[in-house]
Amino acid sequence: MIVKIYPFGNHSGRSASRPRNFQEKRGVFMQKTFIKYTFIIITAAILLILLINFVCSLNTLETRQLDTFYTKTEQMIHTLENNREELRLLRESLDEDYLTRAKAAAYVMDHVEEVAMDVSQMQYLADLLNVDEIHIIDENGIIVAGSVSEYVGIDMHDHPQTSAFLPLLKSNGEDAYLIQEAQPNAAEAKMMQYIGVARKGQKGVVQVGLTPTRQLAAQSRNTYEYIFSKFPTDKGEELFVVDAKTGTVLGHSDGMDMDFSAECYQLEHLKDCSKGAYKQGRDNVRMYVVSRQYDDILLCAALPKSIFLRRLWLGMLATLICLFCIEAAVILLLNYLVKKKVINGIHHINENLTMITNGNLDTKVAVGGNSEFEELSRGINTMVKSIVSLSDRISAIIEISGIPLAAFEYERGVKQLFVTSGLSELLNLSKQQSAKLYQDAAQFDQYIRSITKAPVEGESDIYQISDSRYIRIHMSESGNSCLGVISDVTKDMLQKKRMQYENTHDPLTGLYKFNPFKHLAAKTLHAMPSGRICAMVMLDLDCFKSINDTYGHDAGDLYLQDFASIIQKMPPEHCLSARRSGDEFCMMIFDCNNKDEVTAHLDVFYDMLGQHKVSLSADQSKSISVSSGFALADTPDTGIEDLLARADEALYEVKRTTKGHYAAFMPSSPDAG
Repeated sequence: MIVKIYPFGNHSGRSASRPRNFQEKRGVFMQKTFIKYTFIIITAAILLILLINFVCSLNTLETRQLDTFYTKTEQMIHTLENNREELRLLRESLDEDYLTRAKAAAYVMDHVEEVAMDVSQMQYLADLLNVDEIHIIDENGIIVAGSVSEYVGIDMHDHPQTSAFLPLLKSNGEDAYLIQEAQPNAAEAKMMQYIGVARKGQKGVVQVGLTPTRQLAAQSRNTYEYIFSKFPTDKGEELFVVDAKTGTVLGHSDGMDMDFSAECYQLEHLKDCSKGAYKQGRDNVRMYVVSRQYDDILLCAALPKSIFLRRLWLGMLATLICLFCIEAAVILLLNYLVKKKVINGIHHINENLTMITNGNLDTKVAVGGNSEFEELSRGINTMVKSIVSLSDRISAIIEISGIPLAAFEYERGVKQLFVTSGLSELLNLSKQQSAKLYQDAAQFDQYIRSITKAPVEGESDIYQISDSRYIRIHMSESGNSCLGVISDVTKDMLQKKRMQYENTHDPLTGLYKFNPFKHLAAKTLHAMPSGRICAMVMLDLDCFKSINDTYGHDAGDLYLQDFASIIQKMPPEHCLSARRSGDEFCMMIFDCNNKDEVTAHLDVFYDMLGQHKVSLSADQSKSISVSSGFALADTPDTGIEDLLARADEALYEVKRTTKGHYAAFMPSSPDAG
């Protein structure tokens, strides 16, 4: 850049006759004044930059922490729901089994009377039925016989636990029974679960008791302390649960032996923390708290504000040092440039400086005939040149801040292009690619517009650069000028995709959940070409309950996972599968020419099942047996719900007649298969 200054000639009058020492003093004064104000301005700019950086960085940290806490509470909710469902299913399964044993005991008592009074025979019967205790209660509510001799003679009226079975004595129904929740028994305060069945032919109750080992184990996994133990916490981070009605702290990640009187644990203060807020913690420590309502509880997470600030100050300290180094370098340079004598004729350069101030950066300051002005001219030209190179300093500041951000600016019709240093990295460009692209603004404009033509589905300004990189592009256009800012949003997008996957897929098997499956199946059916057919297949695992009862739920889960792995081996271009619920699954076979092609896919599926065995224990393995029924659709307007109902009907027929096979829906002949 060349800046020109034309001299106005020699000054006349009093200014020319001033003593030289006065001019020198004036020059020193002007130099000190210039340096002083320069220092003030640059320092103020640095402080302003730091303040803006502090506010933006703090807001970013809070947003990230809010997202992190939200993810953790989402996982906690998911864990709570899974544990509750597991406990419910376990109770239903065991209650049915225990009731069967109680009825069997009642049957024996009603048909073999002599067993009722012999403790050893009662214990033998208890061992046969695989229960811990058997008691006989007469019409007066007294235990008259049992496998535990110490309990004989207990009056059922004397304790709330035992008196719960008394209504069975007054019931007229021969099938009356009561399944009691696990609780301490009246005799020994021992955790037991009792099941009572009304006797037939006489007034009385036969009661069996079992130690609720599996229920207690499942309940222990549903405590907040157990759930918190499975979630790692950062230094100083706290996870806790508060009753949304009473305000009582129900659980804490560090245990319950601590003081919960601080503001951050109080219900009235937690209700406004859904978007994150600062509250007073123990020892007057300010805490960043996030709360989330779930049923009748508040799931809360807290982190000391000092940890936020420590993270922030570490990043800003490096920025501060670099900015002060730049300031020192600039002031030293300016001090050198203005330390020459500036005594007379300063108004000769006012016009040129005005032109520069108005944006005419091509003006060259060149005052001849005076060595001081010549030096000053070179200093001003150097200063203007440094202003032009401001982009390099901006790039350095962005790079030092550690924020994945880049900017570009260009004008159409002008070849010159301005970019910050981190742009090539955000765009995944090699040095050769970026060097070639930055040579021509038109070529760069074409490249940017090719990216912005294909935003990520559901987003307006986010674009996928590679499998592992997502960026956000903000562009502002004014006339022929274009200004853009690019930021890295990979972490946010990957987290969003992960949450979408968890919402649509079953966590145990990895298959689609039932509702997303129906949505995809409907779209597939609607897009089916003319002349093609598809089939909806409903599948139900045979004897799955006996596997859970015999080998335990862990073996049952492995059984389900192995079955899902075989479904997933079916060709994805023809098959879509999901877990409906429990041991029920569904599969859509599509894009087939005819029914034979559908059954060919099913034959392949059943062949794979026959060749695969699941290890249920150290010495037991079992082939997977499944019954299925399918219904065909040859037009896109067939309803998914209708297809599912027909496939269910075909499945029911298979389960009724012969298990382990498949059959087609046959409305005219239900027995055909």
